[in-house]
Amino acid sequence: MTALALGIIGFGIMGQRLLTQALPHPAFRLSGVWDPSPEAAARLAEADPALAMASDAEHVINGCDVLYVAAPPAAHVPLARAALAAGKAVFLEKPLATDLAEAEAFVAEAEASGARAAVNFPMASSPAVAQLSAWRGEIGTPQRLEIGTHFARWPRGWQKDAAGWLSRRAEGGFTREVVSHFLFLARRQIGPLELISAEVQYPEGDLAETAIRAELTAGGIPLTLSGSVGKITEEENHGWTLTGEKGSIRLRNWSLAERLEADGSWRTAPDALPNEKMRPLTLRGQMDKLAALARGEASGLATLREALEVQRIVEAILAR
Repeated sequence: MTALALGIIGFGIMGQRLLTQALPHPAFRLSGVWDPSPEAAARLAEADPALAMASDAEHVINGCDVLYVAAPPAAHVPLARAALAAGKAVFLEKPLATDLAEAEAFVAEAEASGARAAVNFPMASSPAVAQLSAWRGEIGTPQRLEIGTHFARWPRGWQKDAAGWLSRRAEGGFTREVVSHFLFLARRQIGPLELISAEVQYPEGDLAETAIRAELTAGGIPLTLSGSVGKITEEENHGWTLTGEKGSIRLRNWSLAERLEADGSWRTAPDALPNEKMRPLTLRGQMDKLAALARGEASGLATLREALEVQRIVEAILAR
């Protein structure tokens, strides 16, 4: 089967991860990369000296079968629209847009046209999430869900190249960048999300949030969400804990599936891996699904509609 030409626009950490950890993949060949920053050009040269930065976004779109959009959020919809208009499949980072109305309009257009488009929520391909799904039957009917996302600082150290927008209220913040992943997991595992109440703390100026707390429901069951910056010493700590009538399971720090034992201790799945080792496996799964999407097959990737539902909740929380 002929390899699909993959174009990447945006060569920050996400674009770089896709290039170095997910490629080479037998279903794809790299057809072009574009990012306007000199730092991105230096990263590309370091990743592979044989690769040259494309002249512009249009060049990448014209030369690809599938476009991966890893640029800052304000560019997502314009780039995706251009690629879809050119008949390309599109794989987007989240959020869909910085403006919810723009996201709503884009999803409606894409759905009406039958566009081949999806959003990069890696939990759609996570082996740890697959383990949680296998355990679901053992805990009985879900009773409650708790999500906690906490950071020593925001942005995190490895995000310094994108700090200009990640640290700002307009496009960044940990709720959009991180909490959205766990809300996606709640939506897919449990059911539709509904926000009941929320509290958000912002610093002075236009900086992003430093704390959130919200009460929601997922598929009708109670969901408690909390997040903070500056209250822990480790770089980040996350938990997604589902309690049923017969027990509890959780996803800890992205990649560790755990089950609550009778003695009150958490037992980690025997094949669990730390996130830095799990990530390439997860990205490989995402690329498998992306190849299916590009060929017009069912993929299992996060749909535009799922991403929009998550974004609605995120923006409603931040607006409180």
